[in-house]
Amino acid sequence: MSKPTSKTPGGFRQSMAWLHTWCGLWFTWLLYAIFLTGTLAVFAEPIGHWMTPEHALAESHAGTEPPAPIDRAKRWALGLAYMAQQHANAGMWEIWPTRAADGGGLMAYWFDAGGGYAAAQLDPVTGAVLAPGAEVVERATHGGSHFVSFHYELHAGRIGLWIVGFVAMAMLVALVSGIVTHKRLFKDFFTFRPAKGQRSWLDAHNALAVLTLPFLFMIAYTGIAISGLSFMPAGAWSFNRADAAQLWTALNDPAKPVRTGQPLAVPDLEAFALRAEALIGQQIRCIVVDHPGDSAMRISAYGWNGEEEQITRISTSTGMVSFSAASGQILNLRLPGQVDGGAASLVQQVMGDLHMARFGGLVVKWLYFVCGLAGTAMVATGAILFMVKRRGKHGAEFGAATARVYRLVEGLNVAAIAGLGVACVAYLWANRLIPVAMPQRDDAEIGGFFAVWIGMLLHAFIRPPGRAWVEQLGLLASLCLLLPLLNLLSTGDHIPAQIARGDWESAGVELTVLVFGLLAAWTTRRVAAKLRAGPAMPRRAKASPTAELAR
Repeated sequence: MSKPTSKTPGGFRQSMAWLHTWCGLWFTWLLYAIFLTGTLAVFAEPIGHWMTPEHALAESHAGTEPPAPIDRAKRWALGLAYMAQQHANAGMWEIWPTRAADGGGLMAYWFDAGGGYAAAQLDPVTGAVLAPGAEVVERATHGGSHFVSFHYELHAGRIGLWIVGFVAMAMLVALVSGIVTHKRLFKDFFTFRPAKGQRSWLDAHNALAVLTLPFLFMIAYTGIAISGLSFMPAGAWSFNRADAAQLWTALNDPAKPVRTGQPLAVPDLEAFALRAEALIGQQIRCIVVDHPGDSAMRISAYGWNGEEEQITRISTSTGMVSFSAASGQILNLRLPGQVDGGAASLVQQVMGDLHMARFGGLVVKWLYFVCGLAGTAMVATGAILFMVKRRGKHGAEFGAATARVYRLVEGLNVAAIAGLGVACVAYLWANRLIPVAMPQRDDAEIGGFFAVWIGMLLHAFIRPPGRAWVEQLGLLASLCLLLPLLNLLSTGDHIPAQIARGDWESAGVELTVLVFGLLAAWTTRRVAAKLRAGPAMPRRAKASPTAELAR
């Protein structure tokens, strides 16, 4: 299809309409997947909580018992003793005496010989190493982090990150061109004409776009900004092409001391923790010891963000104090909400917190979730609208290949919109169906997600488009509505029990899935009814099967 020229009446707006249509279409399916998984990632922690039912049930049982008193000084000492015996030559020791929620989880971390981050869980009474999952035997799963990883890198590493960044730029282009194209956009926001075919889909697309416009711009822009060093690495390369670790240190830890080679015993950590708490006004969550055993040793104490701080501050960085182990002198003091690295680092921190909803508590998370669903629906209505506008037309938009291109678009619409939903719920089903003792079962869950999605793609091209919509939406409804029953049969847990013990994370996941199931069932019934009724259109035109969705 040729691009309109500036001499065409309304040339500029027509050019923007052309850009909006085609830029939007060819990125629609991937953008939909990124938006949907990003929306689910808002509640990655509750999803992960539901996907580790053994841990969730243990937490609820522990909550009925009075918490045991914590001897934090003893836990520091146990952590130091383990590190001195097992990893004395490590350049960094990091000790977490407790998890703020339940008082368990004495953890030790260090950099191994290859520079990787290693960890061990210790018994908080004896300091002995616990086997993974020794406190609670739970299934291996990526939980909600699967949706996070897919959202920003498609489980494809750096290549996936670049693809997502490119799609985000295309989204910004589509948003700007859409605003230019729809000169009555805000007026149309208050207009919705149901059961009007193409007009109804356009009204829905416009209304969803205007409703979420600030959110859409913010989420696309911040998504690009937080990966700025990856997308525009010239500044990093000019600093040091060879040593990425040195660059990271220069940007994030410029005051790190250099080893002297003179020995110095690691001091008691509790005294430093108490000093740090007085300076930053936060409870200390962990202490990092750089160059342990050397006279240049640095002790850095990091705070916890309280619930009120997470609600009232956009920058969620915690307080931190660094001390010289030899003299006790304060080397660096960072108050809560501040960041190391100056204004540029603060901007990037705030961008990241805005994008990931790390502030504002549960209210902001639900706001992001609802806006994310609206944005996802906006993308979906745009994809469907493309085919609805072309139903019954015998144009030669792509020459002899027009029919094949339209069939490709129809199939991808089904697989991207309904099929991805099926794959997401199938991921939850895999969590309950894959044996707990299966090796690498966490990767098997993700493999199940992609296998089901590929299956939905094949189904969308094997079946007629209208039937494919009905069958995949019906499957989505069934999987959602039966998920609580599957959970009951596999774990013995159920929604009333979750509510009774105050486990609102698990109950919230299942209740939300039930709502999606009801919506999918309603949509399935509606699409099936329209498909049975047949297309209402001029006699000489032949309907596109996807057009059934427009009625």
